[in-house]
Amino acid sequence: MDSVAKHIKIAIVGNPNSGKTSLYNHITGQHEHVGNYDGTTVEAQTSTCHYKGYELSVTDLPGANALSGATSEERYVRKFLAEHHPDIVLNVVCASNLERNLYITTELIDMGYRVVVALSMYDELQRNGATLDDDMLGKMIGVPMFPVVGHSGKGIEVLLDTIVAVHERRDERVRHIHIYQGIVEESVMALNKQMKEHRDELPTCFAPRYLAMKMLEGDKEIEAMLAECPHYADWKRTCEKERDHLRYDLGEDEDIKTTIADQKRGFIAGALRETYTRGNHRIESISNAVDAVVTHRILGYPIFIFVMWLMFYCTFRLGAYPQVWIERLVTLIGSGFEQWLPDGILKDMVCDGIIGGVGSVIVFLPNIMILYIFISFMEDSGYLARASFIMDKLMHKIGLHGKSFIPLVMGFGCNVPAVMSARIVESRSSRLITTFITPFMSCSARLPVYIILIGTFFAGHSSLVMLGLYLLGIVVAMVTAVLMRKFMFKRDETPFVMELPPYRVPTFKAIMSHMWQRCAQYLRNIAGMILVASIVVWALGYFPRQEEGESSVEHYEQSYIGKVGRFCEPAFEPLGLNWKSSVSLLSGIAAKELMVSTFGVLYSSDSEEDSAQLKENLAKSGDFTQPSVLALLVFTLLYMPCVGTIAAIGRESGWKWAVGSALYSTTVAWLCAFVVYRLALIFI
Repeated sequence: MDSVAKHIKIAIVGNPNSGKTSLYNHITGQHEHVGNYDGTTVEAQTSTCHYKGYELSVTDLPGANALSGATSEERYVRKFLAEHHPDIVLNVVCASNLERNLYITTELIDMGYRVVVALSMYDELQRNGATLDDDMLGKMIGVPMFPVVGHSGKGIEVLLDTIVAVHERRDERVRHIHIYQGIVEESVMALNKQMKEHRDELPTCFAPRYLAMKMLEGDKEIEAMLAECPHYADWKRTCEKERDHLRYDLGEDEDIKTTIADQKRGFIAGALRETYTRGNHRIESISNAVDAVVTHRILGYPIFIFVMWLMFYCTFRLGAYPQVWIERLVTLIGSGFEQWLPDGILKDMVCDGIIGGVGSVIVFLPNIMILYIFISFMEDSGYLARASFIMDKLMHKIGLHGKSFIPLVMGFGCNVPAVMSARIVESRSSRLITTFITPFMSCSARLPVYIILIGTFFAGHSSLVMLGLYLLGIVVAMVTAVLMRKFMFKRDETPFVMELPPYRVPTFKAIMSHMWQRCAQYLRNIAGMILVASIVVWALGYFPRQEEGESSVEHYEQSYIGKVGRFCEPAFEPLGLNWKSSVSLLSGIAAKELMVSTFGVLYSSDSEEDSAQLKENLAKSGDFTQPSVLALLVFTLLYMPCVGTIAAIGRESGWKWAVGSALYSTTVAWLCAFVVYRLALIFI
């Protein structure tokens, strides 16, 4: 067999939560994250591995419930199959949810691909006491089936042997069947016959029968694919004639697409009646009993609030201890470089720019790790899908779905991975809105600014002011979502179905693996950006160089960033702020926590001082009043996201949206800060 034949292109297709990505990881040795809600994999992941002399190119496609093109995932999968012509489609079917998962199998059969079915989570089916004659089921539908357990890798070798056998055309179970379409069958056959007479004109990616069915259904993408064929006009006339007959036969209450789908579901039900025996309902009853509590229309909300409170309490309280250790480590590294490097620009850039800037971001890594441990546990256990479900009604009021709630929750940790997690939202318009409003969630990077300013000027009401800031961010996000849905995206193009996956006990290894993958992704996405931004901010504040006898404050005022601050000062004067605040806010564009270090330079003497001394210096400076501090806090909460978040928005939604987010949020920040300042002048 030649080298070309020794290469097998495999496309993994399956429903969300079917165990598809776990199987991909075991086959290829990759470590893609497995989420327990729809749409986790939103782009194809491809890896190459070798098995018994074959080079396997394996692509994990997005989870989709069907291939009809109703969602972006369905369109992506079908387009990939059409353009890449895989040798084998590995259809992952959840053994504990056969009726729902086998629907996509019938579509792959109609398309004419060589299919191998992996029955994932087979251990769950056995634990429920159910039985399945998978060999008989495979023979009935002409597709080899094998049980696998994705998290342990059990059955993977047999599955790969079957893929090789099907590729070499020596598996006797493989046969192409036609799923009878009932009242629609005659119309399908008539159009199929006419199209097969000119088979050379048809695209080779799909079987003629499948193309005929899709034409009858009125599938726009398939019609566009066929429009270039010379005999398309003849097929279109036949299609319209058959549609007229079917409209008469089916009546006004039924359409062709629904009828075909019902026939496929009937085919699945009939096949399972011959091969599947349900087990006892004890486990299912326990799951339903838990759902009755956690998704209860009244009890669900306090349970969710408690879980969120526990997550944030642990994130900030437990994360405070390693934060201190990392701060000491960064200080130690900085001291080492100060002693090792000779005095000069290089030493100042490394110690103040690179170590100080990057260190200010790394110090919050423990908080983010704890946050992701909680989120990973909630994902893998199935609770996060329930949280989205109970929030769905509230999210609908602002024009979004419950699934948009997940990125917004993650935004309280860090906006960068939160923006990236908006991929799970199927609807393009809802995904764009979610991405756009996520930066209004007050991320942990803003906390140091809040702590310094609130602790200095509102020590007696710190909890109230902090809560007010978080609530204001949520309100602004909700108002923005309502406005975008009303004026920009009046129609939500994708119907929403929130699947509630079965409860599972997450393994410690899986949770830690998912946590580390996300933290590594977070560091990769922001580390370079923060490094560059920190050096730029340092350089603008460093040059022109400090003259002998010049204080740090005087030097900062004469530096390039000071001149920029002076230039921007008129914009901040209506908020009761001077050029020093504008300089701090400019440095906060790189990373919000850099605002604290900027205040440290502007409001400290030349001696070493801690945060307590900084608070005292801020209070004594005379630059701030309580109204102006409130304005500064509100502006910090709402204005332009950090460069890492802007970059994430640009990659996920396009740079037009990234620029729009920066301009809109800054405008809203100024207006809200102005209103708060004027009201505070009256009431404080």
